[in-house]
Amino acid sequence: MSIRPETPCLLVDLERLDANIQAAAAHATKLGIALRPHAKTHKCPEIARRQLDAGAAGLTVATVSEAEVFAAQGFGDLFIAYPLWVDPQRGARLRRLRDIVSVTVGVDSVEGARALAAQVPGAGVLVEVDSGHHRSGVSPGDAGRLAEAAARAGLDVHGVFTFPGHSYAVDAAERVAGEERAALSEAAESLRTQGIEPRVVSGGSTPSARHVGTGTMTEMRPGVYVFGDAQQWELGATSPDRIALSCLATVVSHAGGNVVLDSGSKVLGADRAPWASGYGRLLDHPDARIILLSEHHAVVDWPDHTELPELGSPLRVVPNHVCNTVNLADELLVVHNGAVVDAWRVAARGANR
Repeated sequence: MSIRPETPCLLVDLERLDANIQAAAAHATKLGIALRPHAKTHKCPEIARRQLDAGAAGLTVATVSEAEVFAAQGFGDLFIAYPLWVDPQRGARLRRLRDIVSVTVGVDSVEGARALAAQVPGAGVLVEVDSGHHRSGVSPGDAGRLAEAAARAGLDVHGVFTFPGHSYAVDAAERVAGEERAALSEAAESLRTQGIEPRVVSGGSTPSARHVGTGTMTEMRPGVYVFGDAQQWELGATSPDRIALSCLATVVSHAGGNVVLDSGSKVLGADRAPWASGYGRLLDHPDARIILLSEHHAVVDWPDHTELPELGSPLRVVPNHVCNTVNLADELLVVHNGAVVDAWRVAARGANR
């Protein structure tokens, strides 16, 4: 890197980014299903464009405001994978969106479906199914009744979706992918018993994506795959040579015999799963672990067999949960052949409504 940027900052390795995008596209093509990546991970139109150019069918987003950001950038097929509660204000925003793009919304209750129908008649919806994560969604066997109620309210029921979030656990991905298949299959049949043919059967997460089978899903919606992070590294869903986003940090102290970096929780985010080995990892020093994280300090337990890096040294940190890290940043610095060649704005940063 010819001119070192001020730290802390987020770096995106362009070659790795494109390799991850192409690999996911090839995997979906091999399975014969659509890829609809979740843009909440990167929140960046430049990355979304690369995903669509590689064959993605559209984008997944989490909020209406994320949908507004990407619609304004010309992305025309958006799925809001969330059981929205649609009041008049949000309904007006959805109607404006529907005037310029194709937008589909998640529902997981009769009341939610009716509220949506009152504000956005004829809106396209997918019924959310709980496949074991126990966050939101109806049981698979109840999907048909909800779909029928939504259709009776005047909504256009496209099918069903789920998020197998319990795949974010050690040695769980293959088992969870099987549970996801079973739940989606039951839910799709539940719709058919109500006379509704599911045109879309949607699922997928980054840990479980490699275990997706054929015959049930019509599309998958992973997000983190585009960058990778320390969680995916530890779960075996990625490897260090494929991680495309890191936080460039500077060694500011050797207090306590540790390495202290200037990349605290206000840069990395504070997520740490119960099974995670630390608050983040170092891309070039896989045996090191961040053992303490405060707002502006990251304390690294350094391997005993190696010398501490000098004060002022740059180190690349892999955050635990890259979605949170990106949402804390204004821009991503794009690195190609070791040099910063561009800066991409995190256009949907803070788009939480």
